[in-house]
Amino acid sequence: MNVQAAAAAFALAAVTPFLCSAGEMPPKAGKVTIMKASDVKPGMKAVAWTVFQGTEPEPVPIEIVGAWKNMWGPGQDIIVGKMGGKALQTGVAGGMSGSPVYIDGKLIGAVALRLSVFSPDAICGITPIELMLEINDLDKSRPLDARAPDKAKGAAPVMGGAPGMVPIDTPLTFSGFNSSVLTEFGPMLQNLGITPVMGGAGSSLRASKPAVGWESSLQPGQSVAGVLVSGDMSVTGLGTVTYNDGKRVLAFGHPFFNLGPVDMPMSKGEVLTVLSSTYQPNKMANATEIVGSLHQDRHSGIMGVLGMESPMIPVTVKIKSFGENNTVRSEKDFHFNVFQHQKWTPYLMMMTLFNSLSGDNEFKDEATYRLSGKVDLDGQKSLDMTTMQASGEAPMPAPMMLAGWWGDKFNRLYLNAVNTPQLKRVDVTVDLLPERRVATIENAWAASTEVRPGDVLPVKVFLRPYRGERIERDFQIRMPDGLSKGEHRILLSDADTVNRMQSIAGVLDRYIDIPQAISLINQERTNDKLYVSLVDAAPTAYYDDKTMPSLPSSVLNVMQAGRASSRSILTTPESASQQMVLPFDYVVSGSYSLRFTVK
Repeated sequence: MNVQAAAAAFALAAVTPFLCSAGEMPPKAGKVTIMKASDVKPGMKAVAWTVFQGTEPEPVPIEIVGAWKNMWGPGQDIIVGKMGGKALQTGVAGGMSGSPVYIDGKLIGAVALRLSVFSPDAICGITPIELMLEINDLDKSRPLDARAPDKAKGAAPVMGGAPGMVPIDTPLTFSGFNSSVLTEFGPMLQNLGITPVMGGAGSSLRASKPAVGWESSLQPGQSVAGVLVSGDMSVTGLGTVTYNDGKRVLAFGHPFFNLGPVDMPMSKGEVLTVLSSTYQPNKMANATEIVGSLHQDRHSGIMGVLGMESPMIPVTVKIKSFGENNTVRSEKDFHFNVFQHQKWTPYLMMMTLFNSLSGDNEFKDEATYRLSGKVDLDGQKSLDMTTMQASGEAPMPAPMMLAGWWGDKFNRLYLNAVNTPQLKRVDVTVDLLPERRVATIENAWAASTEVRPGDVLPVKVFLRPYRGERIERDFQIRMPDGLSKGEHRILLSDADTVNRMQSIAGVLDRYIDIPQAISLINQERTNDKLYVSLVDAAPTAYYDDKTMPSLPSSVLNVMQAGRASSRSILTTPESASQQMVLPFDYVVSGSYSLRFTVK
């Protein structure tokens, strides 16, 4: 591409040319002359601009070492330089990504890589500005190697044992988060090349609209952050602005997550200090206020637009702690906003719920968590969800199990193969109960083993709780008038048993649309109840979000013959007709069958 033409198209305003000698004023937004990577020679003296404290960038001298050929890919070289000044003490730190580098007032690129680990020299890799300028011309295609939570399983370490240039770690700053969150979720982030750090965020980050004065924000060399969560808790990824034409901003010099086209809030940043380390130096910084929106996340950098607003999902979490006498001892409300993305949103929902629970003073092992949540979607029915979780013999604590259950529901929405959901609002309430409330179905008894259609059969069921006397529950079940003669059974079961086949059918059908996915989730039984069903030997068919019990064989054959080859119908040899639901304030597990004969 014509680099000078691209630079001119990218620029919207011109300012007095920047003189990059130490002691001069920091660079400003506007048109700037660039120097091609092919014109950069070993021994040349350059200067980078980055923030070490506060908001104003400082100059860092760089001596050009040479070009590392094909580092970014075929025909995509990087410029290798040795940093001096303060960088000799701090090293090439996380958060310096994007620091603009100039030679004789000409922009050559952005500090974006560093030399492996434990290097005593501040050796950096500079992404040529030509590669970063290409970002603005890209379409809506999505890179195959995007870094998302589902790619972290089994991921190899970002840094190998051999020396080599690697992208500077992007410090993902967590504000308002309990340290246990980073313990649980940190390894996954590190496998994605992201360094999780505790930090802060300004009060203005709560607002989604660009703050007053956004027009003059994010000057070259200043800190910039992508915002994944904002509000009472925040998650932000910090880097440095490389170029600002007055409206559009280039930064990082390497990918954030390499997601391609994005719509993520973009904020200013304030650096507290730079932590020196030969292993993992990082800037400690606060994200301050939203000033625009990130629109591209590519392998050679990120691109944002000042003044634009990115839609986020407003979330309210209410935590209520109950005492021994079932009275509410305390309540806490959390309000925050979550970045919308098919891979990241479910993970962020999971992480923020876990954080809301982990920071509660009532948090303990011998407790039960009762959740009720509602998700409002644009143009769709609401999603209503209820569950209980209690710590048991499993090694995973109840808050993590609850967060995993919560995140799975959003995964099922966002991984829909037909459409992408548009979430309007999420509200969730979690009741923290003071003891472990779990009960297993142990036994059952029926007054008779022979009945006639229309008879009322007394039944007793016994459940064994974690501690204390076993629970007895009496109920009566009326036999349907049309119940056929022969052997039948009454199934007393937990929610998992009743949900199992319908859940499998939903997973197997790749063509379920958003309304059907919502319907399936809303149909799921909750685990704080016992379900009483009559079971007979007629087949059941599961198709899309529909359950069709007791189908005649002729009807089932017609359905299977007429379905599209890509659409699956899951069948089972029995049909379970739900007769009643017995509520318990326990996590109910297990099942038991009572056989009887209809005369």
